[in-house]
Amino acid sequence: MATHPDPDAALMLRVKRGDDAAFAELVEKYKQPVMNLVYRNLRDATEAEDLAQNVFVQVHKSAHRYQATARFSTWLFTIARNLCLNEIRRRSRHPADSLDATYPDHEDQPARQFEDHKTFLPTETILHSELEQKVEAALAELPEAQRNAILLCRQDELSYEEIAEVIGCSLSATKSLIHRGRETLKQKLKPYLRSGEWKKTAK
Repeated sequence: MATHPDPDAALMLRVKRGDDAAFAELVEKYKQPVMNLVYRNLRDATEAEDLAQNVFVQVHKSAHRYQATARFSTWLFTIARNLCLNEIRRRSRHPADSLDATYPDHEDQPARQFEDHKTFLPTETILHSELEQKVEAALAELPEAQRNAILLCRQDELSYEEIAEVIGCSLSATKSLIHRGRETLKQKLKPYLRSGEWKKTAK
């Protein structure tokens, strides 16, 4: 249970009472983090957008059952992760459905980016873009549990306990997943982080 009052949980309780303005406020705050989590699991921009929208549809549909026993973000990311897992399982049963994502018609189309928290000079932009591609590739190669633990760890407001609740692991197992994931990423990205320029763009 959260140790401090959660303003987002208060907003969700307003949604439960039919307050659409409160729902819009939650969507505006969390649409980017949800999109990032979904995209890094599915690796397809169009499907990620559709599924991220479905996350908030499920939030709205489930509003009448919501209980503020944990942070709203924990509940939200649990829904997002479960929908991602369902989609990944569906793909494994019907791999042909994802052929378009694997072999796009427009190969020269740049990869979709969903966060841009900094402004870079032109040379820094190139380095940052290259590094982001390497980070995305390294994340995609991690086992699902490690990948989601790492991604959720990047959400500053989530504690290890809350991450554990989202991914359905014990606290010690979650810490281990994050540690192993970070070590794997460090090894995979080491060749790209040796120069000062790379390190600066990676911060």
